Order: sequence, then structure tokens, then C-alpha cells
Amino acid sequence: MRTIAVVGASLAGLTTTRALRDQGFEGRIVVIGDETHAPYDRPPLSKEFLAGTVSADDLALSTPEDDALAAEWRLGRTAVALDTADRAVVLDDGERVVADAVVLATGARARRLPGELPRGVHTLRTYDDAVALRADLVAGARLVVVGAGFIGSEIASTARGLGVEVDVVETARVPLQKPLGAEMGAVCAGLHATRGVRLHTGVGLAEVLGAERVTGVRLTDGRELPADVVVVGIGAEPCVEWLHGSGVDLDDGVVTDAQGATSVPGVFAVGDCAHSHRPFLGAPRRLEHWTNAVQQPVAAVSALLGRDHSPPPHHEVPYFWSDQYGHTIQFAGHRTAGSRIEVLEGSLESLDFLALYRDSEGTPEAVLAIDRARSFGRWRRQLAGAVLATR
Repeated sequence: MRTIAVVGASLAGLTTTRALRDQGFEGRIVVIGDETHAPYDRPPLSKEFLAGTVSADDLALSTPEDDALAAEWRLGRTAVALDTADRAVVLDDGERVVADAVVLATGARARRLPGELPRGVHTLRTYDDAVALRADLVAGARLVVVGAGFIGSEIASTARGLGVEVDVVETARVPLQKPLGAEMGAVCAGLHATRGVRLHTGVGLAEVLGAERVTGVRLTDGRELPADVVVVGIGAEPCVEWLHGSGVDLDDGVVTDAQGATSVPGVFAVGDCAHSHRPFLGAPRRLEHWTNAVQQPVAAVSALLGRDHSPPPHHEVPYFWSDQYGHTIQFAGHRTAGSRIEVLEGSLESLDFLALYRDSEGTPEAVLAIDRARSFGRWRRQLAGAVLATR
């Protein structure tokens, strides 16, 4: 192969480019990204950057060593089609980037509310989103966060630290119910209470109020909450609409095998847009977490180049973390219906503990910790060891 196109210039795209060079590819690499910014780190956008404690320069992912990648960067350019007959990526200005292989790393975008919305309603996914939201989060402002998932909870935490009054609205009975379950979700609800954040659960958003500027929200139970700022944190959707008609199989993202290979030879997908088979889960899943974006490209590049470079088994165990209200939440594995939770260290009341999830047969399947990084790391490795033992 002489040319490889990488579509997506964020973390997964940069990691793919690094992996190509690390694994010996010496040809031409063209990296296409729809943002004008060089690759940057997204997790701090809802935390340190939003709080103003880190700068844009601190977010930069590229290092001086990356100059040796000798990649061609097409920033501020959008891929609009994939011509699989010629294996060409068609850009918004008509340019066709013809390649011997294509790696799709287009990520995901924040889900938005439909229709025209007044000023002051935000989502948070990109650097530009964070800059706009930060300008509105002034001390004394009233913020309503719609969605108590990781991004919504982190924004609520950061805003409270800035002196903003915060209400959080969540349709589920507790925050983070889907990944953690009802019992541990209720524990995480206690994190909001420690800083006086008002949590409204089991209720949804009916309407955003205000003409030119948002003034509040109306909930599905009829209540109205005043707001100077609203953040919508209701999940993300993969950026794959440009692939319709290409022949690449799509299903909540780009369908791939465990190595990232798609239904089209020579086309791979990695990161947030990849709906990949996960050996640990025994099923396909799209993972929107930082660790997946830095681990999956290594395996995909190995398969693309025909290398024998299998990632360590712990890479197969889904993992995420979240910083909220001065606490670090870490979770690894996958919770199944009917799982049993055993607190091994600390106590739930102290918000400082490690808990193990066991499936119906008593086998460990996941681990959750708040502020127990060392012991969490041990259990994460044990889960990985179980994966290795089944091979």
C-alpha cells in the first residue's frame, strides 16, 4: 500500500496515524478532519477547560515527535462520500483522496433538540462548544442540565464550582442507571447532593422557554424551572450519514469485526463511530470512551497492515472514568441484568468505595470504584485475566 486515508482528525484519527508509523507503514497518510483545530483532548472540555484552569494549548494532543509522522492534514474539510469502487474519499470541495486503504474515525456528535432554539441553549462536544458555554457560565447564573449522564453530571459539577445555580433533569429514576444500575446510580445521585445541585429524576424535558434568549424549561410533569443557560446532554450519535450508499454496513455506527474491519475490504473503522464486535461482551457495541479511541486503532492498524500485534487483554475490557464534585468514578466491565453487587472496600455512604458486580452465576463481570484507584486497577487487571483465560 502506498496511500492510507484517515477520515477523522481527533484522538482516534491521531492514534491511527501514530500506529501506522509505529508499525512500519512508510507510505503517504492523509488525515481529514472537519474541525479547523489540530487534534485536542476532549475529556477536559467539561471539566478543567470549562472551569478555566487549563488553556487551549493544554488540550493539544500533538507533540513535537508527531512531526515525524509526515502526515498530510486536511483540517476544516468534510468528507461527504466514500467511493468504494475507487476507494476514494470525496471532500466537500470536490477533492477526491484516492487511497489503498481507508480508516474511518469520524467520531460522534452531540444529540440536539429539534427545531429553532433560543440563545443560551448548548451542547458540549467540541472545543468551540466549550468556549461558547464557558462564556455563559458566570457566577449567579441559573443552569439547567438536561441529562444526568457522564457529560451532564460533569458539566453540573464544574458549573457549581463556578458559582452557578444548577438543576439537573433526568428521565431515568437515578443518574447513570443504564451503565451502573439503579443501586449505584442512586449512590451517584448523592454526589450531586454534596454540592447543593437539585436533581429532578423520572421526568423529561417538554419545552424550552424563551424567545431570543432562554428563560427556562418546562418539564413533562408541568413544572417550570428558570434558566439563563441550558445544556442538553442526551447522548451522542455517530457521524456516519455521509457513508450511506457506500456499501459499508451501518447500524448505530460502522459495523466492524473485533479488529475494526468493515464489510468493504480495505476499509476499517475505529473510535466512537465504530460499532465493533467486543470479545469481552460477546456482542457488538459502540463505545464512546477515551480508552477505546486510543486502544482500538492499534489493533485495527495491525489487521490492516497484516501485522501480528494483538493488544493486551485488558484493552478488551470496557473502561471509563468520570470526575465529579471532587471525586473520581471508575468503571470497568459490563453490567448485566440481575447482577449482584458486593461492596469490597469502603462504604457507599462515605462515597469512597470499591464494588464488584457478579453475574447470576457469581462470576465477576464489572467493578466500580469511587476514589479507590489502586484497588480498582487490580480488579480491572483481574477482569482482563479472565478474558485471557477463556482464549
